[in-house]
Amino acid sequence: MARIPERRSLRRRLRPYFTVFDWPLGLVLFMLMITSVIIMSSAGAEFPDRLEHQIRNFLLAFAVMWVAANVPPQMLMRLAVPIYTVGIALLIAVAMFGIIKKGARRWLYVGVDIQPSEILKIATPLMLAWYFQQRANANNWKSFLIAAVLVLVPFILIAKQPDLGTALMVASSGFYVIFLAGLPWKALLGMGIAGAAALPIGWSMMHDYQRERVMTLIDPTSDPLGKGFHIIQSEIAIGSGGMMGKGYGKGTQSYLEFVPEQTTDFLFAVYSEEFGLIGNCFLLIIYLMLIARGMMIAANAPNTFSRLLAGAITMIFFTYAFVNMGMVSGILPVVGVPLPFMSYGGTAFITLGLGAGILMSIQRHRKLVQT
Repeated sequence: MARIPERRSLRRRLRPYFTVFDWPLGLVLFMLMITSVIIMSSAGAEFPDRLEHQIRNFLLAFAVMWVAANVPPQMLMRLAVPIYTVGIALLIAVAMFGIIKKGARRWLYVGVDIQPSEILKIATPLMLAWYFQQRANANNWKSFLIAAVLVLVPFILIAKQPDLGTALMVASSGFYVIFLAGLPWKALLGMGIAGAAALPIGWSMMHDYQRERVMTLIDPTSDPLGKGFHIIQSEIAIGSGGMMGKGYGKGTQSYLEFVPEQTTDFLFAVYSEEFGLIGNCFLLIIYLMLIARGMMIAANAPNTFSRLLAGAITMIFFTYAFVNMGMVSGILPVVGVPLPFMSYGGTAFITLGLGAGILMSIQRHRKLVQT
């Protein structure tokens, strides 16, 4: 008598599709996204489609994260050089044929407008992690010098667009890999001294609007209705939130539209006004949990490539949060860096979702190796 195949339960059939996720990391990301939806519904009240589009961005980032989580680190290692090479080629194409918007040549039309510099935020640490994996037992001055060149090439191409904010993000992502690979403290000290000595040269090479941002940071009241308006209104919003905040939907600075870009770069100012210091502490704890989980994944990674890549991606999350909160609070110049997993924006969500997916892939395949 033929044996009837046992029907698997729905749970067992769906389980393979969800085992790719690292649940501690996924829980932290879920908390950030829920917080984003709550504050976006308030900050974007004057933009009816903004919340709907943000949810779409969440779903798109989730899809990218799921795909990345299914790609083994060994495959990522093989793709490192091609992805980096394609990214550099696209940056060169932008310099030659790119679309100019608002005085900057940052986009390339390939049926739709794309911003290739975003690719390098992941491609650069991916390439450097592969490079140091190949030279795991031969890290010397020559190795670090070649790694620095791999970082400088995209940095220069992006800075010339001009897009100094993205260029610095790409450079920092590459620096984290070099640092985690064992860059000597003497080299760090030398780089610090050289950087300080080169400040006058760097100042002379900056564009006028970049120098104005630095001067505005030093004294925003010098042009309170112009260049300093963003910082001043943001600081007022943060300060007026007090300890407990004014309450959800009751932020006067955002409601009266004094806070600029309140759903994107300055979302943190709206959040601070409505939820106050207590809310800010809660948000900081969530970001600390995100960074702690990423560092734990990096520390337990099975090889040099995975360890360096996971550490760099985690520090990218830290840099996003630190720079955004710093610029909104008036301690850093205003640059186009969103609050990770919270600010409105499609491109940034794809990049961040890709990074989170890579972390999950590293964690998942470490478990598979152990079993």
